Amino acid sequence: MQWTPIGPSEPVPPPLPPSRVDCSGNRTGFRKMVTKGAMLELVTFGFYRFWLVTDIRRHLWLNTAIDGDAAEYTGRGKELLIGFLVALAILVPIYLAYFLVGIEFERWQGFASTPLFISFYAFGQFAIFRARRYRLTRTVWRGVRFWMDGSGWAYSFRAMLWGLLVFLTLGLALPWREASLERYKMRHTHFGDLQGDFEGDGWAFFKRGWWLWLLTPLAIVIFPAAPFLYAEFKAREWRWWLDGIRIGGVSLSSSLPHNAFYGLYWKVIGWWLLLSVLFGFYLAGAAGLVAAAGVSIAGPDAIGRSIPLLSMMVIGYFALALALNVVMRMYLQRDIWVKVLETVEVHNIGAAADVRASGELASALGEGFADGLDVAGF
Repeated sequence: MQWTPIGPSEPVPPPLPPSRVDCSGNRTGFRKMVTKGAMLELVTFGFYRFWLVTDIRRHLWLNTAIDGDAAEYTGRGKELLIGFLVALAILVPIYLAYFLVGIEFERWQGFASTPLFISFYAFGQFAIFRARRYRLTRTVWRGVRFWMDGSGWAYSFRAMLWGLLVFLTLGLALPWREASLERYKMRHTHFGDLQGDFEGDGWAFFKRGWWLWLLTPLAIVIFPAAPFLYAEFKAREWRWWLDGIRIGGVSLSSSLPHNAFYGLYWKVIGWWLLLSVLFGFYLAGAAGLVAAAGVSIAGPDAIGRSIPLLSMMVIGYFALALALNVVMRMYLQRDIWVKVLETVEVHNIGAAADVRASGELASALGEGFADGLDVAGF
């Protein structure tokens, strides 16, 4: 026989307080790493970028700790290079076919650009999904790997339909597009045997930033307004996205302020203006040196006729691109990463205590497409 005990049951322990996300890492060390990587990119004609991207991710992951445990990034630059080369083998024939069609049918060239754009947009969305799958399967926390299932082409088809709706509504449908696509990605995201979900909805996102949509025409006309509006939009988007993430019983919340990115975007603009001015002075000095050496720099084809001037311009251009690369990686990758994650709290982290490893590694082909179509991200 079983007897039900009389009296109050044992008290239920209170829930654990939310866990903070701690971001460490030396900013100077990161700057030295990306500066060295940018210089190696220059020497290797850009091919070192795959190893630099890997180093950046490894640095950011390793210096991000949840509940006291740091994440680990296990991707390799060689994987990204191979994925990129395979993607090029697919994309180059498409570019070549379009070029030949344009030559053969010059009258139809403008029309032919439409299916080309649609094809590349579809490939781009496929690449975004597959690149995210690759990065997740190379992300490990407490010995358990993240992973994704789902179809990249199904995601691409959804993105194309939503993109058409956004176009027809002049951008008003964008919040619902973001919510739908993020929900698809998160429901196919797993941490071991825990399944992800996304509880953010388009209406909540719309209410956070509808007035930004009204001010967009003003930002197009008045330049100083554009960085503020974009920074405002990104901060609100980050917070909305983080508040909606679920992994099993684990949830996130963020206290990111709406003006969190103002300084970062204006610093990038300031550096861009400063470096552009310095580049202008450099070109003027280079032209002066060439003219002092007795080489004529007059006429519209002077640059083509003056090999020294052309060489100095190319060197200056690459130096400018290298410096801008470092600035953007410092402010728009490292600093945004830290600023965002320092505002994040993880709720019910105990729900991930007994997670079991699951899933398979994904290939780097999607990231290769993302590089080839210039839609790559973190």
